[in-house]
Amino acid sequence: MTEYDYWKIFPKMPRKVTIGDITVRDGFQHQEKFISTAAKKFYLEELIFAGCRHIEVTNLGNPYLMPQFSDAEELLAHLRSERFRKRCARKGVPYDELCLTAITIRESAVDRAIRLRQKGIGPDRLLMMVSTEEEHHFANSGTTLPDYWREAERCIKKCNAAGMVMCGTVSTIWGSPIGGATELADAVEFTKRWLEIGAHDVEHADHDGSASAPDVYRYFSMILDEIPDPELHIAHFHETKRVASASILAALQAGITRFEATLGGQGGQPANFVDDCPTRGTGEYYYEDPRYVGLVCLEDTLVQIDEMGIAHGWDVDRVLWLGKMMEKTIGMRLRSEAVVNGRTLTEGHMEFARPGLRARKQKLGEAPDQKLPSEWAAQAVLPPRCRP
Repeated sequence: MTEYDYWKIFPKMPRKVTIGDITVRDGFQHQEKFISTAAKKFYLEELIFAGCRHIEVTNLGNPYLMPQFSDAEELLAHLRSERFRKRCARKGVPYDELCLTAITIRESAVDRAIRLRQKGIGPDRLLMMVSTEEEHHFANSGTTLPDYWREAERCIKKCNAAGMVMCGTVSTIWGSPIGGATELADAVEFTKRWLEIGAHDVEHADHDGSASAPDVYRYFSMILDEIPDPELHIAHFHETKRVASASILAALQAGITRFEATLGGQGGQPANFVDDCPTRGTGEYYYEDPRYVGLVCLEDTLVQIDEMGIAHGWDVDRVLWLGKMMEKTIGMRLRSEAVVNGRTLTEGHMEFARPGLRARKQKLGEAPDQKLPSEWAAQAVLPPRCRP
């Protein structure tokens, strides 16, 4: 007989997951207009109040390259303020459970994070990034892979000494937008290298939506065979072909418990134009149409996981409301379908019912819950050609 219990078919699939938000950093870095500091504070607060406990706040790199993050210190100071701590307490949010992350691609940004930590407004967690495909890595960081690994090792020691932890990202796992196809085994080895040099956890990134569900399942199974603690791994998927929800499902089936997403599916390569001014970003865009670039939607991911019966700790309805607010902030329709269509409602939409069904059933002598003719047998009898 066929097994119908999903968790027996996929025994590694978790009953509870952690979903972090990276809207204000990865999402906004792709926008070609400056998102006001007030708006950033609003979304950081509201995402935390909606259930987020792992949140990327900003990028501590040079704001000359990415002016979207010229307000980095103000955002961190806001989240470290006594006012925000009191707001968390009033709303029942355990402040000590929050993990504030800042991106620090190069050592100068790590040094900046350490100075902020000494001032009492630094992040809890930093993030550095390697790509398994070196051309992509060079476009992001401006240095070779061997040289960067040495820099990352120094930076991890520095940030640990300052009371912070480092997340190491492995990118271009399933392919590079510059160099093309990549090898999964390289990403497994890079993951081990991050942990060997002291990284706290590892973000596994589908940088440009190259992943397919079978390869996602294969890769994360390889990872968990080698490094079985799921708390060490975060799945990071981009959406370019409308198949990332399948990648999320495949990662769940493999046993991954940590994910991250953005409101409206925003994000991608840093903008090289902000408001009315060209800026460097990370160079020329490697895509032709920005409508098809971005991460998995937080709204849709939460609805997917929630309706699978997997615990996640978020207020889904509040997130859907935030998604609607975000579309006003950005000034355009974003990529969430759940924001438009909502959750699957078990009570239905009776406002759309055609009047007169009850009266019609009474006229025909049918019971209110009758669905088949009364003269039919209680059970269907399949014809021989249709039987198993």
